[in-house]
Amino acid sequence: MPKINIKKVIYNLRWRYLTLNNVVLSVAFIIGANWAWGSIEMMQRNYSLQRTLDLKQREQTLAELENATLIFEKRYHESDEYKELAVREYLGLAEPEEKVLILPHSIPSAGLEEGSKPLKPVDQSPSNVKQWMDFLSGKNRRNLQK
Repeated sequence: MPKINIKKVIYNLRWRYLTLNNVVLSVAFIIGANWAWGSIEMMQRNYSLQRTLDLKQREQTLAELENATLIFEKRYHESDEYKELAVREYLGLAEPEEKVLILPHSIPSAGLEEGSKPLKPVDQSPSNVKQWMDFLSGKNRRNLQK
């Protein structure tokens, strides 16, 4: 009996499912799936190449801006305005009608002697966290009752 069932299954497969239409549709599906997969791979490749290109363009723009900045700085350092400011700052020179006030490098703070530490402010309220902890633990209530 089992041989007859196998023969029936083979016969049904061959004449129902392995028809010319089904074979053509299967081949078309395989070709379509292969085309879709290739398109997806190409889109992924193009996306990664576009990201690389955008990164290189940003780097180029940044390099151009840095170059332009250096050119402007070079022009500024070569200008008479910069030379005059540098002479005033480093040599302490001034125009004949100007008066220059030269201060010492270290000016002690008002009321403090050199080497002494500044005083801490007297009115220091507790931190926000401390105030919340006091509130939640009930210390504020005890202070109010006294």
